Amino acid sequence: MAPQTSAAAYKPNPVWFKPVMFGLMIVGLLWIITFYITQGAFPVQAWASWNIVVGFGIAIIGFLMTTRWRS
Repeated sequence: MAPQTSAAAYKPNPVWFKPVMFGLMIVGLLWIITFYITQGAFPVQAWASWNIVVGFGIAIIGFLMTTRWRS
């Protein structure tokens, strides 16, 4: 039996992958923008400046998903 080639092992991403990837990047950006525009009142006032970390964390998850993106 012949060894499997890389072309035969290729699988595209599921349909939901790209919307989730771009969605996480956009949600992270909107989280940070909302924090700055509302002067810390939203999205979660009790978290104070940790909202920036949360926003970047959400966006970074989306950016990390780009390393697994196959079209």
